[in-house]
Amino acid sequence: MNSSVFSTQTNDTSTGQLRVDVTSILGSRPISGATVQIYSTGEPEKLLEEVTTNMSGQTDTVSLSAPDEALSLEPSAIQPYSEYNIKVTAPGFETISISGIDVLPNTTSIQNLQLLPMNDALGNSAESFTIPDNTLFGDFPPKIAENETKTVAETGEIVLSRVVVPEYIVVHDGPPTDSSAKDYYVKYKDYIKNVASSEIYATWPEATITANILAIQSFTLNRIYTEWYRNKGYNFNITTSTAYDQKWVYNRNIFEEISMIVDNIFDQYLARPNITQPILTQYCDGKRVSCPNWLSQWGSKTLGDQGYSAQEIIKYYYGDSMYISSAEEISGIPASWPGSNLTIGSSGSKVAQLQNQLNVISRGYPLIPKITEDGIYGEATANAVKVFQGIFDLPKTGVTDFATWYKISEIYVGVSRIAELV
Repeated sequence: MNSSVFSTQTNDTSTGQLRVDVTSILGSRPISGATVQIYSTGEPEKLLEEVTTNMSGQTDTVSLSAPDEALSLEPSAIQPYSEYNIKVTAPGFETISISGIDVLPNTTSIQNLQLLPMNDALGNSAESFTIPDNTLFGDFPPKIAENETKTVAETGEIVLSRVVVPEYIVVHDGPPTDSSAKDYYVKYKDYIKNVASSEIYATWPEATITANILAIQSFTLNRIYTEWYRNKGYNFNITTSTAYDQKWVYNRNIFEEISMIVDNIFDQYLARPNITQPILTQYCDGKRVSCPNWLSQWGSKTLGDQGYSAQEIIKYYYGDSMYISSAEEISGIPASWPGSNLTIGSSGSKVAQLQNQLNVISRGYPLIPKITEDGIYGEATANAVKVFQGIFDLPKTGVTDFATWYKISEIYVGVSRIAELV
């Protein structure tokens, strides 16, 4: 996370942080020198702050007023987060405006935006998007109950023989029968981070957030594994309707606290003995809607406060037979996790591959220093890893752990793919 913090105060007593990350839609390359103007939704014409992106396409972190944290720790009729609007401009790119960015107290909100080059904008000079309420505060249809596993008789032939974390998920932005709704190709991890930021609060205990993310991931992977919608004749994996699936919002902000947890557990899902498919782990808020045998979001928060672990929370709601499993394959990466951390003194082909990927990434992110691709994890490699971790909101340890390995792979694929086209 950026160390520079601007402070913009209003009458609220607490503050949260906001950072805007701006990349080109072509290859996810960072856009430096983009101007970001920040406004309060309550005073949309009053400019609160203007910041500029650095070489990594990131603004400094801006401190903004937010409601008292207690409002997000119990169900409340008062909105527990502040909302802000931003306008992002960059030479040669289409302008984007986002309304309703959530800022919670004592958390960091990250607004990721991909800008479209002006020549590809089809004559449009600006786009505007609005982020709706978090599902815990807004009014959304409750989930329609389903069986937690799908049989062949219900869904047709299941074509997958093992659980695979996909590189992308196709998200239908509306109920399944709405043929006018858009379909979006979304990176799997980005989808999970978006849903979690839409469904729960980042101020909650880490164990509670982790348990909810596991339920979100298992639900998602069940839809993919069983090809639930494709077997019904649709060309998407999941919808944004809370009646059928989970809330996902195009161009919404995510929270750093949620993002870091997803990066560490994105290959996990919930399973039962002798059942291959991920369990369709349904859940509800547990206050406005009651859902016996499902996870209660507010109830899981209470358990987290009481010191329950994520696994204990899962078992409390889904039963003792439910356990945490890991996918056998992660799509879209050059090579799988080595199985143990790479650090100073490590050597071999995995280190050489890591060094090569960092050098390719440095073409788009020049703050990352070039290193020798000798297969030896020395001080220079550790430093390059540490710079990478700082840019992508990972703990700056210089050690390539699970989350760092897959984040490097993800960014490498995005940068190298565009390099093949130009």
